[in-house]
Amino acid sequence: MITVDLTKAKEIHKDLVRKARPEQFTKLDIEFQKAQETSASTSAIVAKKQALRDAPAASAITNASDITELKAAWDTATLGDSPYN
Repeated sequence: MITVDLTKAKEIHKDLVRKARPEQFTKLDIEFQKAQETSASTSAIVAKKQALRDAPAASAITNASDITELKAAWDTATLGDSPYN
């Protein structure tokens, strides 16, 4: 029988989250600069960037009790496409 070390799986998941963030940060940096150039509000962009910073510490990751829940913890709205698809 194959068993899964959930603690290790959570660390791998967090690493995947960290690897997904640079591309998202780059997109948001561009949006931020464009907003500044037009004197538009940047508060939503700043909030999205903070969500990216907080993503590895998401409670859904910490509270996942199995691999299915851990995979479901991938926040596509913040991180983009899931690596599990």
